[in-house]
Amino acid sequence: MVKIRLRRIGAKKKPFYRIVVADSRTARDGRFIEEIGTYNPLTTPSEIKVDVERANYWIKNGAQPTDTVRIILRKAAAAQAENPAPAETPVAEAAPEQ
Repeated sequence: MVKIRLRRIGAKKKPFYRIVVADSRTARDGRFIEEIGTYNPLTTPSEIKVDVERANYWIKNGAQPTDTVRIILRKAAAAQAENPAPAETPVAEAAPEQ
């Protein structure tokens, strides 16, 4: 079974996590299929960076997020809905000088 879970990469007493898609039989910090984000619980508020599109892709294809990752994904989706990416505005081309 494929899981979306946290992979700890921080030093002792300084946790920092990567959100990864991995086979449930592999070790917590072992091999993974894809990295889809990061989570830093030490900052206030917690810093969450997640590729929500890739997370939704994996969930639609049967990946099961752990309880903690499910909460993080909800927060990331809420933050993304609250602050959508600014639309690119076309740049007007300057008329050629004569």
